[in-house]
Amino acid sequence: MRFRTLVATIAMTATLPFQAFAWEVPKRGSELRADLMDAMRPHAEAVFGAPVVFVVDDLRVHGDVAFAMLRPVRPGGGKIGFDDLSPAYQSYEDRDFWGGADMQALYERQGRTWVATHQTFGATDVWWADPQFCPKWHSVIPEICAN
Repeated sequence: MRFRTLVATIAMTATLPFQAFAWEVPKRGSELRADLMDAMRPHAEAVFGAPVVFVVDDLRVHGDVAFAMLRPVRPGGGKIGFDDLSPAYQSYEDRDFWGGADMQALYERQGRTWVATHQTFGATDVWWADPQFCPKWHSVIPEICAN
């Protein structure tokens, strides 16, 4: 009996963090997921050139807001590196200290369209941890906005 209680307690505790989150993860191939990637694609293509697709590391949606951590790659999975940066962006980066192609975004739905309101690539810090983002995006970054 104690063993069953222990197993049940561990199982319930392990799922608590996921139950507390209000956000959902759009399924691969869904219209919502495609809309979010399409909202980010022009930003990625301006920095790295076209064509770009994304490997999704984290994607969260709740109501009219969303958060994403993405890795832009070439179709077929080809990596994007420093040499893929457009000349304008290369002039602001140092090859030895370049933070990489990873992108993060805070989105909001405006009417029927998703907009990557705040986004960047190569971040070396957790920029979305700024308290200014919590009033609007707290439901998709609750670990940041807990207090």
